[in-house]
Amino acid sequence: MTYELYIGDRTFSSWSMRGWLMLECFDLPFKTTVVGLYAGTYKEELAALAPARTVPAMRTPQGGILTDSLAMAETLAEAHPDLPLYPTDPKARALARSMTCEMHSGYNALRGDCPMMLTHGWQGFTPSKDVLNDLARIDQLWTMARQQYGAGGPWLFGAYSLADVFFAPVAARIATYGLPVSDLAQDYVATQLADPAFRRWRAIGATKTYTPMPYRHDLPQVPWPGPTPMNAVAVDDGSAENAACPYSGGPVTHLAQIEGRTFGFCNAFCRDKTVADAAAWPKFMALFER
Repeated sequence: MTYELYIGDRTFSSWSMRGWLMLECFDLPFKTTVVGLYAGTYKEELAALAPARTVPAMRTPQGGILTDSLAMAETLAEAHPDLPLYPTDPKARALARSMTCEMHSGYNALRGDCPMMLTHGWQGFTPSKDVLNDLARIDQLWTMARQQYGAGGPWLFGAYSLADVFFAPVAARIATYGLPVSDLAQDYVATQLADPAFRRWRAIGATKTYTPMPYRHDLPQVPWPGPTPMNAVAVDDGSAENAACPYSGGPVTHLAQIEGRTFGFCNAFCRDKTVADAAAWPKFMALFER
């Protein structure tokens, strides 16, 4: 029983990120197809999923086509009642569902003025009054969720839920643009940026480069404000510690030097996603720590 997920470019497509996280973080089986959102080919590549015309889009194991991230979330919650996609407490569940829907339909100023950008941060961005109003509302909701229901863990409702899925790109925007929020909200942003699934999404996006880069600002760039990756670089020569790729088990063909040690991978993609953020990948870290 495998879901088929269609997404856009990971560095910029916030809605695609939501679609991927809701499957990845709840350990649901799925395969991913990336469509050319910025290459101009996505309409043809989505044709088989009519009436989909945006990403993410998903085909269920039963053949149903979902063309909206909220529809995907609700379908998954319905299909997998055994999974904690929403909190089990009725009052917490009501708030989580309301926050998820509000995120889906609101915060247009934040979205429009602060496009998602996962390669770096911007220094000196000045938010508009409308963006500040969006941030105040987001801060209010995050504070309510954390104070009333967050005692069991670092997420909005303690344990990870669909509310966290939907607010992940919001956290990324706050970090990228250095937007003003409360200390509680800043702690939550840090939790999102440190999450291994978030880091894997970003690391895969880093394997692709763009010329020119979309969504440029006339502002100084600063390093990505998330956890500092391990020191890593792709290399052409060397003797790998491992004979098999930590992901596929295939023979080593590409090399990377990570924290002064040389490791091998079965292709450039496996190497490059690891170079981007080695600590995000459990299979690599199991090899590294042996």
